[in-house]
Amino acid sequence: MQVKNETTPRPDVAQAFFGDTDHGPMVMVNLLKFKDKATYPDGRDPGLSGRDAYNRYGAAVVDCLKAVGGHVVYSGPVSGIMLGEVEELWDAVALAWYPSPQAMLQMVATPDYQAIEIHRYAGLAGQLNIRTKAPQ
Repeated sequence: MQVKNETTPRPDVAQAFFGDTDHGPMVMVNLLKFKDKATYPDGRDPGLSGRDAYNRYGAAVVDCLKAVGGHVVYSGPVSGIMLGEVEELWDAVALAWYPSPQAMLQMVATPDYQAIEIHRYAGLAGQLNIRTKAPQ
């Protein structure tokens, strides 16, 4: 199995994801890998860690989730692996509940979300997003 972290979905993947006919609740599993140092386009906060930049995003995204009927289920550091093997562990995992994939699409299109996304990109080296079906 090949694992490839990314920061932005490819257009064809995003189209398939949001065009899926399953419109029910979902939990998005976010496996996160942070940069050692945050990289803001304007050069701000040169000593800030990638984790700290991403935490700015994480704190603000809670309100964005609430605005579309979602919420954070869990967020925390990865501390080990018991089964399987990867070259390098992710730094953190976050689980976010959405009423539907369309709610997630609605959230990322809002000005409030777009204003905080700079912290996500500044801190994130890459991630995996895995959609899971949530109970109704």
